[in-house]
Amino acid sequence: MIYFTSDLHFCHNREFCYEPRGFNSVYEMNEAIVKNWNSIIQPEDDVYVLGDLMLNDNETGLKLIKQLKGNIHVILGNHDTAEREDLYNTCYNIVSINIAERLKYNKYHFFLCHYPTLCGNYDDGKALRKHMINLCGHSHTKDKFADWDKGLIYHVELDAHDMRPVSIDKIIEDIKIEYEKGL
Repeated sequence: MIYFTSDLHFCHNREFCYEPRGFNSVYEMNEAIVKNWNSIIQPEDDVYVLGDLMLNDNETGLKLIKQLKGNIHVILGNHDTAEREDLYNTCYNIVSINIAERLKYNKYHFFLCHYPTLCGNYDDGKALRKHMINLCGHSHTKDKFADWDKGLIYHVELDAHDMRPVSIDKIIEDIKIEYEKGL
């Protein structure tokens, strides 16, 4: 199975990061992310993390990343520095690192990027499978359709999905419902 998420922000010890997510501390947040992730993801699953895996304490952040199940594909975010990219390369479960990526799944086309990105024309009446759909994070929004008014943009950050990765099939289901509303 393929899953998506973003903005884990392991070790980001700032109230504005963990408190809106419902946690009393960064340690509580870190623990919940690992627990939630591993309750869903199986070792053979592919998980695309669309940026911002960790911040501040790289040593602890790496230990947390190495606890995560699955094959992790990293799309770099604004907090994923060159130093962190080098550190990600030491993780056995990180299988690829890119700045952006294109993915085709069941005839649906996705552009994976940390940032909300308009990547296609929003032509009325055109079949959903003919569009390029942007999957993104960055905004820490709780609304997975926060940028839908700008184009086919779907947010996968933890904040929008109850602090859990979301499956590609659930994303397609959500998008189909929202897309049908606009026709």
